[in-house]
Amino acid sequence: MRSAHLLVPALLLLLAFPVSRGRYNDDFDDGEDIADFDDNDFAEFEDTNDDQAAEAETAPSPRASPSSQAEEEEDEDEATVELEDGLDGFEDSEAQDQDMYSKYDQEEFEGIGDMEKGHSMKDPLIIHTVPAHLQNSWESYYMEILMVTGLLAYIMNYLIGKNKNSRLAQAWFNSHKELLESNFALVGDDGTSKEAVSTGKLNQENEHIYNLWCSGRVCCEGMLIQLKFLKRQDLLNVLARMMRPVGDQVQIKVTLNEDDMDTFVFAIGTKKVMAKLQKEMQDLSEFCGDKPKSGAKFGLPDSLSILSEMGEVTDGVMDNKMVHYITNNAEKIESIHFSDQFSGPKVMQEEGQPLKLPETKRTLLFTFNVPGMGNTSPKDMESLLPLMNMVIYSIDKVKKLRLNREGKMKADRNRARVEENFLKQTHAQRQEAAQTRREEKKRAEKERIMSEEDPERQRRLEEASQRREQKKIEKKQMKMKQIKVKAM
Repeated sequence: MRSAHLLVPALLLLLAFPVSRGRYNDDFDDGEDIADFDDNDFAEFEDTNDDQAAEAETAPSPRASPSSQAEEEEDEDEATVELEDGLDGFEDSEAQDQDMYSKYDQEEFEGIGDMEKGHSMKDPLIIHTVPAHLQNSWESYYMEILMVTGLLAYIMNYLIGKNKNSRLAQAWFNSHKELLESNFALVGDDGTSKEAVSTGKLNQENEHIYNLWCSGRVCCEGMLIQLKFLKRQDLLNVLARMMRPVGDQVQIKVTLNEDDMDTFVFAIGTKKVMAKLQKEMQDLSEFCGDKPKSGAKFGLPDSLSILSEMGEVTDGVMDNKMVHYITNNAEKIESIHFSDQFSGPKVMQEEGQPLKLPETKRTLLFTFNVPGMGNTSPKDMESLLPLMNMVIYSIDKVKKLRLNREGKMKADRNRARVEENFLKQTHAQRQEAAQTRREEKKRAEKERIMSEEDPERQRRLEEASQRREQKKIEKKQMKMKQIKVKAM
């Protein structure tokens, strides 16, 4: 009976053990609620968390800095969350993570506290004074100020100089217009239209040069007048004239017909200008080889000198009226040049000798200096009117001037001599050019023979070339024999 009482509890224990194991392994049914489970079922998990927290609190942190501890406390405070519905017993997961991080070795994060202290300290602000050359003052822009001032000065000078030249040119034209229109049918043709049209105004070439073309007069093809003013619109030129003063000029070029001027060359002007023209001008250097002569014989000022091909020409040109014009306006006259062989300046050696004589025209050239030496006024331009009367008189005077028989023969001999000298100077050049042409011809013929592919035809061409060369040699020998017979 006693054994029966012991057997019953043992059977109850065996039946209870598998039931408890299945209870934890099976899934929850849909109708089951978490409140049905006893709180003791989670007791072992709570015990495990309590043990871990206790170990974290008891574990020493030898290298933890006060600042890191303070941060941990703040993090713990921030991580504390009040749970509702009776869940106060659960600890926040962030606090658990913090506890887990505290287990790591603090030596891996050395210097963090010191860096935080350094950032926490505020450096005092140091205010430096800005250097004077970096300050926004007018002294910092003196180069820009100078450049702008120079540019404004240049623009102002350009406008003032251009307007002054225009006013001077207009003053000259207004004072000479009546005289020009009374002697020429066409005044002021600009050359833009096919038919000659009188514009009655000056043609502006640029800011300091004005042109006027006149034509339609007996014995005269045309007359070109150039008003060459100073470059008053150029500030640099204005500054240069302060060191070396110069004046304005009026240049007149009259082209005559072939039959309206005899064969002679004549020039008169200042001594310095005459010496310069004799060296530079082709006709004066060839036909007026003597030194410039004084004009005291005709009552001219000592500042003027004369270049003439022959004395007869000087006597014919310098009549009383011409002397009167020159004497009364001697300070305004730079040069007067009459020539039937005018071709311009001499051809320089570096440019090469031409094979033909330069073309010549019967030309009268006048160069007048405007009074004022740069400080020209409209009245100074009007004072040039007597010189224009002299130009008109010179045209008529040259047309009437005719050389006698001896003077004509002398002029013809001079022109033949000049042509012969020119041919002698260019003879060597012509020979060299002819030799070059012959060599090029021979070279072309040899190339033609060598390019022939047929050997037989190439041989025949070479023989023909040799026969031609032999004939040329024989002709030259025959000419030499004929010359010797004539000499005997």
